[in-house]
Amino acid sequence: MQEEVVETVEPVFGEEEVAEENAQAKQVEELVAKLEESDNRYLRLQADFDNFRRRTKMDLEATQKYRAQNIITDLLPALDNFERALQAQVDHDQAKSLLQGMEMIYRSLLEAIKREGVEPIEAVGQEFDPYLHQAVMQVEVEGSAPGMVLEEFQKGYKLKDRVIRPSMVKVSQ
Repeated sequence: MQEEVVETVEPVFGEEEVAEENAQAKQVEELVAKLEESDNRYLRLQADFDNFRRRTKMDLEATQKYRAQNIITDLLPALDNFERALQAQVDHDQAKSLLQGMEMIYRSLLEAIKREGVEPIEAVGQEFDPYLHQAVMQVEVEGSAPGMVLEEFQKGYKLKDRVIRPSMVKVSQ
């Protein structure tokens, strides 16, 4: 009997095939790295665009919220003048009717700016707040706590949550 000899043939790779396989693996790695870099760049660009859109929306909302600020700032000196004129004491009937007309105009101006979100800042009797009040005088008053607003020289105003003009006040020491 003859013995059969079975030979298994293992493929023999030459250096060329190994070098070619390594080159292909390296090329695949480079392509994967480029793809990841492109994905990262795309995600950063998308995040930048989202941030831009959010910033633009916030700017537009702030513009809408404070759109009346310039005109109100221009009207405040006129309101101050109305207040001074209304404090005048008159005896003549014609002057009294004129004063009543000025008071009506003054009230309608106050209502108009109130509809836009303008509020006067409360000052007298309040604790001094440097964000709301501008101290122009300090005096010592017995029986008054230090840092309290004693007198208001010029009324301050806020537009929604923004101070347009701080109140000019006298503060106790």
